[in-house]
Amino acid sequence: MFNEKTLSILQIDLEKKRFSIAMREDLYDDYLGGTGLATKLLEENVAASADPLDPAQPVIFAIGPLTFMFPMVTKTVAMFKSPLTGELGETHAGLRMAMTMRMAGYDAIVIRGKSPRPVYLSITGREVQFREAEPFWGMDVDTAGLYMRQAVSGGGKRSIIRIGPAGEKLVGYSCVTVDDFRHFGRLGLGSLMGSKLLKGFVISADKSYGFPDINGYKALYEEIYKKCTETQMLQKYHDLGTPENVIPLNVIGALPTRNLLSGHFDDAKSISGESFAEEVLAKKLSCSGCPVGCIHIASLRHMFSSEHEFETVSVCYDFELIFALGSLLGIADKKGILLLIFGIEQLGLDAMMTGVVLAWLTEGIQTGVLKEEDVMARPSFGDTDEYIKILSMLVSQPNDFYKSLAANPEKCADHYGGREFLLTLKGNGMAGYHTGYAHLFGQTTGSRHSHLDNAGYSIDQQKQTYSPAEMVEKIIKEEKERCLLTSLVICLFGRKFYDLDLVVRAFKSIGIEKTREELLAIGERIYHKRIELKKSFGYDFHNLNIPERFFQTESARGKLEKKVIEEMNGIYLQKIGIS
Repeated sequence: MFNEKTLSILQIDLEKKRFSIAMREDLYDDYLGGTGLATKLLEENVAASADPLDPAQPVIFAIGPLTFMFPMVTKTVAMFKSPLTGELGETHAGLRMAMTMRMAGYDAIVIRGKSPRPVYLSITGREVQFREAEPFWGMDVDTAGLYMRQAVSGGGKRSIIRIGPAGEKLVGYSCVTVDDFRHFGRLGLGSLMGSKLLKGFVISADKSYGFPDINGYKALYEEIYKKCTETQMLQKYHDLGTPENVIPLNVIGALPTRNLLSGHFDDAKSISGESFAEEVLAKKLSCSGCPVGCIHIASLRHMFSSEHEFETVSVCYDFELIFALGSLLGIADKKGILLLIFGIEQLGLDAMMTGVVLAWLTEGIQTGVLKEEDVMARPSFGDTDEYIKILSMLVSQPNDFYKSLAANPEKCADHYGGREFLLTLKGNGMAGYHTGYAHLFGQTTGSRHSHLDNAGYSIDQQKQTYSPAEMVEKIIKEEKERCLLTSLVICLFGRKFYDLDLVVRAFKSIGIEKTREELLAIGERIYHKRIELKKSFGYDFHNLNIPERFFQTESARGKLEKKVIEEMNGIYLQKIGIS
């Protein structure tokens, strides 16, 4: 029977090759799971003033109390001290991982220490095996996944998580791949795992759960399932997916193009969601426990040898990848974008941050700010071949320039020049929206500097024009609500119909009593806990340090002024109690 109060935390020590399971009854009421649970566990385990790659630093994975029990409750939250920014690192991934954690009986996994030698883990509901990873240390993501898949049985009730060469070489924006097509993409989790000599892990599941009122549970499940599949609420995500955003953003001048020298891409139609679907879409997938099918997979045939040797591979695409490796780089060729995505994902890099880095390199070379002898290439907007050449150097790091660029792009730009056109916000690469003040301020001040923290881009695109105070109010309100949703680990695509009343009913159907007021209080608590955690890391709330380019290029709301952002920050600091 499902237990409403006790959370099961798997604790793994890589150095000592030990594991234990802690049963915690003190966390559920205040933090639920997901983001809330991970935030609290990070606070308990992190060395706030130590380097992010210190062996003692934890990697935390958490699911929520409704995970795999209802449609679209499918994500796993990863939390850590970010090697890229030095502060709060958080990223989410789907496919099978959340399902296998639930069916293995774990609400969270905490991994600490550094293995003496490269290792991967086999995790079940009963044990953790520490297995030799040296034979495939250095291998790309697909090859490592194949090795782990063959070595550990489990079939569909199994999830395979691993890093690529970028994580092994401690690239600050390396990612972690989950089951081939999903990623813990942002803020450098891959390099933290690489620093621990942890190539990855396999979770295999075999548990099942029962509920006090199985008929009530089934009825609510079917109601939510029908909302997902028989209404228009999620049709966008199933049909074209998030690439549907390309044309609308381009029309309003909010599609970042050629390192944000413009908000309009003349060739937007050729990289639109419609164009991808008509010409290269091969299939759609869903995360385990979700009927929507929002994961869009393209078929890419490419030649890997001059002797006309070809292979056909499956490549996942979405709006953020099309922006970062398409319009931002001036690439209008779908095949070129897919080749970049494929290369980046095999190396295990964060595609969005890599796109920002490539765009900065291109403008740096073209303006003469950067030297060709340092870059060892001459990239130009639209030149896919040159970008692919650079990808390998981000990992091999053949000189001091690439060592610096791989570790921290902002510090690299401070040293070599061009910081004013490096499109990062507090260390994290920009998302694909140049919509106005709310997005710029929202990503900059969000708890993990992601557009998903508070969806400022959505506020900018509303017909009404808001005052600075109104925008700040909306941003804070949205982030608190999302703290609750991501603690339940409900996919944010489902946020429109998973309102508080439905969440209360979902809890009740599995034997848990929660009120609207209790849930709102939990969201509020987690929001402020994250602010306190950032303070402990030494985060500077006053200096936003936004690059000049964001104020130079027209947005969908016109040219942005620094004084408005400064006014918004003053209001924000007052509201969150920072003097």
